[in-house]
Amino acid sequence: MCGIAGFAFTDPRHPVDAELLRRMTDVLAHRGPDHGGVHVARGLGLGHRRLSIIDLSTGDQPIFGEDRAVCTVFNGEIYNYQALVPELEALGHRFTTRSDTETIVHAYEQWGTACVTRLHGMFAFALWDEPRRRLVLARDRAGKKPLYYAVDGERLIFGSEIKSLLQDPALKRRISPEALADYLTFGHIPSPATVFQDVHQIPPAHVLIWEGGRVRLEEYWDVRFEPRPRTEDAALEELEALLADAVRGRMISDVPLGAFLSGGVDSSAVVAAMARQSTAPVVTVAVGFAERTHSELAYARAVASHLGTDHHEVLVRPRAIDDVPRLVWHLDQPFADSSALPTYYVSKATRERVTVALSGDGGDELFAGYTRRYGVHRLEQRLRAAIPEPVRRRVLAPLGRIYPRADWIPRPLRAGLVLSNLGRSFERAYFEDMALFREDERAALLTPEFRRQVAGHDPFAGFARHFDRVRDADPLSRVLYVDFKTWLAEGILVKVDRMSMACSLEVRAPLLDHRIVEFAATLPPELKFRGRVSKYLLKRALERHVPPALVHRPKQGFEIPLSAWLRGELREVARDLLLSPRAAARGYVEPARVAAMWRTHQDGRRNHAPQLWALMVLELWLRAFVDAT
Repeated sequence: MCGIAGFAFTDPRHPVDAELLRRMTDVLAHRGPDHGGVHVARGLGLGHRRLSIIDLSTGDQPIFGEDRAVCTVFNGEIYNYQALVPELEALGHRFTTRSDTETIVHAYEQWGTACVTRLHGMFAFALWDEPRRRLVLARDRAGKKPLYYAVDGERLIFGSEIKSLLQDPALKRRISPEALADYLTFGHIPSPATVFQDVHQIPPAHVLIWEGGRVRLEEYWDVRFEPRPRTEDAALEELEALLADAVRGRMISDVPLGAFLSGGVDSSAVVAAMARQSTAPVVTVAVGFAERTHSELAYARAVASHLGTDHHEVLVRPRAIDDVPRLVWHLDQPFADSSALPTYYVSKATRERVTVALSGDGGDELFAGYTRRYGVHRLEQRLRAAIPEPVRRRVLAPLGRIYPRADWIPRPLRAGLVLSNLGRSFERAYFEDMALFREDERAALLTPEFRRQVAGHDPFAGFARHFDRVRDADPLSRVLYVDFKTWLAEGILVKVDRMSMACSLEVRAPLLDHRIVEFAATLPPELKFRGRVSKYLLKRALERHVPPALVHRPKQGFEIPLSAWLRGELREVARDLLLSPRAAARGYVEPARVAAMWRTHQDGRRNHAPQLWALMVLELWLRAFVDAT
């Protein structure tokens, strides 16, 4: 795992600021503490920070082709590189390292920008083609590795993190009002936008080609939901084989390797596959809380005992809030998922023992693991079909608006929200349930001036485009596709990448092998969500290796006990952030509305913890990236 940065000018005679390149790579040292390398040429600067995983002796970057006309800097892992090497050698290419990075150079020399379709792995790379004066930037299919860029008439500048680009004083830090509106809707900022108007992120499964000062962005892969006939047992055997192969490829490492283990289905399936292929006990790490209602340590301990792993545990306490300002810096943009905090601590504890960890990320979005969310929306869709639209819109939706609030009930199960949703389209209802602040809440929260700034912007538009791309699929598949493109790519994978990289830990996600993604998309809905059983096929696979009692238990999210913390140990810190004159003067949200949310949360009348946390993080981000400049 590494960090990359650089820039290219349309005019090869343009001076190259080597000191700027050094600053851009140095600020990424946490992503690659083992080595730094740069390449400076005519109108070009490429920089790299390395976390050494494979080919420790000759894998330093940048890496060049035979005639040095093509070179690359790369972040990630190419898991099929050992199969690509003999294929490329047979085509006449000569390798000088044992590094997976070198396969990118020769694959591009052989197949051009289509080389990305031959790469299996997680990656973000920049490749320079000197004869064409072409810069190629690419991200992996799921979006596990990040890549940001800014472009003007004379140059393109890029980096693994936004803070790398911000080392250039010429890049203006103009905040995008639309991006902030998206943040207050989703809790994160969807690609290709970023919080800064002049900085963009390459979406997952895309290649950017910069040539002659012009940018071309191309999508090279997408998930296609096309159910394929097969028996349940045949599907189970196929899943087992795919998972075993995906785990095998991700266990290739020249440094110590382990796994995150929550005790849930996804991480347990990955660790079970690792244990079957390892000659020594797998190192596993679990994170928990003193509050037993939010801790899965007992489940993780039971799975670890059954699989015979070398298991370790870490307990997160409320005073961990002291680390949040630093974690906000690592996150780069406002990011409202409070589970970033335990993710950081499990990464930190894991890094004390290994350099690479496998995770269970992706299982929920591929195999339908969110029982409440998917089950309730399936019920809502049936009711839409049974109840005439005028009744839903004119009777049920207004009734939902006056229905008594019950914040103690999980949001998708609240009767008032279900009634309100029935007055909306399937797509709009799902959007509102996924929103951090629902439509009426956003209207009350934003100041009049900020509402004027974003009057023409509808956060739902990007969400709707994902739904539209799978308009002919069944309802469950449509929701899974949207979650894969939004909740997973823009939320979970961002959190895991930034928090693990803050600890210089590489995290690999076998369930997000694109062959497993494609396989899951061919399964009929009943093999994912059957009756009340979520992740049906994945659980059947896990039952072969773990006692059923550990497989079939209520799902527990990876969440901190935030609501209680905000009424207890974090009360003073949170109040000082949310209700300070500094925060009130920002002009984005109504101070009176924030104060009201704070009071009702403290009184126990409402649970506003996710929303208050989002506003706390926003204030910390503004202090770190705007006030500090």
